[in-house]
Amino acid sequence: MKKIRLGVNIDHVATLRNARGGSHPDPLDAALAALAAGADGITLHLREDRRHIRDDDLARIRASITAPINLEMAATEEMTTIAIAVRPHAACIVPERRAEVTTEGGLDAAGQRASLAPLVARLRDAGIRVSLFIDPELAQLEAAVALGAPVVELHTGTYAHGGSGELDRLRLAAEAAERLGLECHAGHGLTYANVSAVARLPQIAELNIGHFLIGEALLVGLGESVRHMHALIAAARNPP
Repeated sequence: MKKIRLGVNIDHVATLRNARGGSHPDPLDAALAALAAGADGITLHLREDRRHIRDDDLARIRASITAPINLEMAATEEMTTIAIAVRPHAACIVPERRAEVTTEGGLDAAGQRASLAPLVARLRDAGIRVSLFIDPELAQLEAAVALGAPVVELHTGTYAHGGSGELDRLRLAAEAAERLGLECHAGHGLTYANVSAVARLPQIAELNIGHFLIGEALLVGLGESVRHMHALIAAARNPP
């Protein structure tokens, strides 16, 4: 089967820094360490309230690495303007609520087509690969096609929390994405314990994982946590 990529989300390095203020630990250092350990790209979410990654972090990382940057962003004018100015490799449009602790579910692309269409078009015109972070539902996949987004990222949070039948939902959605001509990614809540089943889905081209890897890094170091995750997904995709 084709290689599966690992994108490492470094948001929570910034969360730790921001808890005390100052400049340490630096998300740029984390990005470089993750890439040195085998990450295929860096994911970061610039939220409206700047609770973790800040504008300066995005600018410095964009200027310092050549690996793909996947900018997670809300569907707002502010974030669209920032994305077009920074020109990351990809922009993943996610739902965002000020009160949430972390992203709680997928984007309702089907219900927001009218408002999303001009935003997606502007990002694509700027040469940015657009991804939609959606729940594993056919209506959302079809909306992505209608909007002209070439990539979807399936929300794996419900699966990660033990939702009954969720792996089957992910499998069916990944198969549908392939039929519709979409590149399929997945992420949210993935750990050493649950990642392999998702990585074995042959249509999944990329996994984006952050919080768990940063938490493990406190115990074993970021390089080791990334290397171990990379080995798990590679083994799941191409078993010995």
